Order: sequence, then C-alpha cells, then structure tokens
Amino acid sequence: MRIYLDNNATAPLRPEARAAMLAALETPGNASSVHGEGRAARHALEAARRNVAALVKADPDNVVFTSGGTEANALAMHGAIQAAADAGQRFTRLVVSAIEHDSVLATARRCEQVYPGLRLAICPVDRAGRISLDDLKQMLMEGKGRALISMMAVNNETGVVQPIADIARLAHAHNSLLHCDAVQAAGKIPLSMDVMSADYLTLSAHKIGGPQGAGAVVRAKGVPMQSQLTGGQQEFGFRPGTQNVAAIAGFGAAANAVRDIRQDAARRDRFEQRLKSLCPDAVIFGEDAERVPNTTCIAVANIPAETVLIALDLDGFAVSAGAACSSGKVVSSHVLSAMGYDTSLSSAAIRISSGWQTREQELDAFADAWARIINRARARTAA
Repeated sequence: MRIYLDNNATAPLRPEARAAMLAALETPGNASSVHGEGRAARHALEAARRNVAALVKADPDNVVFTSGGTEANALAMHGAIQAAADAGQRFTRLVVSAIEHDSVLATARRCEQVYPGLRLAICPVDRAGRISLDDLKQMLMEGKGRALISMMAVNNETGVVQPIADIARLAHAHNSLLHCDAVQAAGKIPLSMDVMSADYLTLSAHKIGGPQGAGAVVRAKGVPMQSQLTGGQQEFGFRPGTQNVAAIAGFGAAANAVRDIRQDAARRDRFEQRLKSLCPDAVIFGEDAERVPNTTCIAVANIPAETVLIALDLDGFAVSAGAACSSGKVVSSHVLSAMGYDTSLSSAAIRISSGWQTREQELDAFADAWARIINRARARTAA
C-alpha cells in the first residue's frame, strides 16, 4: 500500500474535479463557437471562472486562464512590465524574494535581460524564512523609479506564510505594483484580493486537487497587462488560443471544493511533535513562523535527502526533497540556503505535504518509517 505525502508537488485529483472534467469531455463544442455545443462549452468555462474567482474573492472578469502556474507567473510579470511601458509608466526595478519558486526567479532574470533599464533586486529572508519588510522598504526608498514586486504568499518548500498585505502596502506607498504567486496558498489559507491588496495573483489547478495543465492570473481592477501571445481574443485577449475546457472545468470544481476548507494545524503540530520525539536533533524549517497546516520540511544533519527519499519510496511513502521542479535531481535548496542553513542541513531536507486524502494514521506510519530509516543511516555511518 502506497502513502502519498507529496501534495505540494501535485495533489491527487478530487472526485468533484474528475466528474466536471468527464462532463466537459462529453461536450464537443469549442467555447468560441456560437452554436449550441459551443455555448455548452462556454457555460462550463464561465462556471469555472466564477468558481476560481470566488476562491480568491475576485471579479470573474479579471480571471485569465493559462496552462498552469508557471505560465501564469510569466504572463503576470512580462505582461505587467510591457503594459506599464506602453502606458508611459515604465518599471525600472523588479524586486523578488530570495525564496521564490524557480518559475518566478527564472522569469525575473529573463526580464532583466530583455527589458532595457530594468534592474533586478533580491530581497532577503530571515532565519525562519520570512521576507524582510525592513529590507524591502529600504530597497524601495533607495532605488529610483517604479518597481514591480513579485513575492509568494506561501513558500512551496517550508510552508511559511508571507505578509502579503504588508508587502502590498509598502509597494503602493512607493507607486509600485505587487504580483503574488499564491499557488501554494490556495485551499490552505483564506485568500482575498481585497484583503491582500495584490495587483496580480497567480494560481495552479493541480495544487488544489484539480488537473495538471490549468492555471490562472487574477488581476486587480484596472492594472495593466499585455498578452504574450498573438492570435485570437480568448481570455479577454490576454491569452489567445482555444481553451482547455475540460482542464479548466476541473480547476473550477476543485476551487469550489476547497473554497471553505480550513485545514487542521493541530494535526500537523502533533505530527511534528512525534517526529521530534523520535529524533530530537531533527530540524524543522520555519518552525517558528506562521505556516500552512499541511507542510513539514525537516532534516537530520549529514543524512542526505536522496538516501532518505529512496528508502521511504521503497517502504511505500511518496515525499520530496524541497521543490519538485528539478528534473528528478536532488540538489541543495536555494530556499534553505537563503534562510542561512549550510549544506549539511539544506541537502538533508525532505518535505512532507499532506492533502485532502491524507489520514492521521498515514502520518503516524510515516513517522515510524522515517525514524527507522534515520536510525539505520546513523548506524551505517557509525560502523
């Protein structure tokens, strides 16, 4: 029997999402067609748009569907920079945190290369993995010109929740805009465009029990964005191309299913207490910060993550080492390095992320298996 504890990489498909996708697949129409079949596809598309909008308390007309979180991040960042320049309000600075997902960091580096006069700045985090508001404020005060800030709501490796509303206030006080990658926040903490005051927010279906291959950019009213593709006028002209109605329908159904969920932090705390009782010298990253209830990132110094992952996999447990977007390679985490941890710990970190299907007994079974593996590794080292 396998126990799946890698929901931050991708969550199993929810029954509601599967049912919505199957229904959409039975509809042969193109959502841009005017006949009955096309209207049926359009109905499914717009119902999903309303559900995704409700998840973040936004206007459905400001939800633009994409192929996933990576494309959504690229569209938000490139689209904002290009549209602002066209409107005569050019960004001269792009500020991201040191712990962003690779899709944001790589896009930020690319933006610096392709847009003349745009400079990239990296905002540090503290030992708990929290973005430094003082450093961000200093960057905004010292730099010249307008900034686009891109900072995540929840870190994918540690689960640490970032102060997005405070970051937005700083941004707007300095005539700047904020893009928030909320991929790991959706379904785990309440999200509201008004409360967070983000100008752009990005989401991904498969992190909340929807299908892989669907995501969204949610814009605040009136903020600039330019399409990165040419073609038709789908998605309000921001993302041309025939929509993947089945995947989007699954996205909408998953969004509706998680909208009012409040996960149990007490279960995570019991789980982590058990891990620490079995191995008192284990380090839980971000333990002193606010975190989403489903994520535990833990390490035992000098016991490589790859060794632990392989042994756990053989024992029937699916977990990961930091982010999952590394082509199967286990490398030292840039997130943990930014938090100030050396390679003896950062290269030993594994991430356990529970989901809608996880039972407490499965977490208990994992803890026992993990402790056995750690003890075996230590015994071999000592021999």
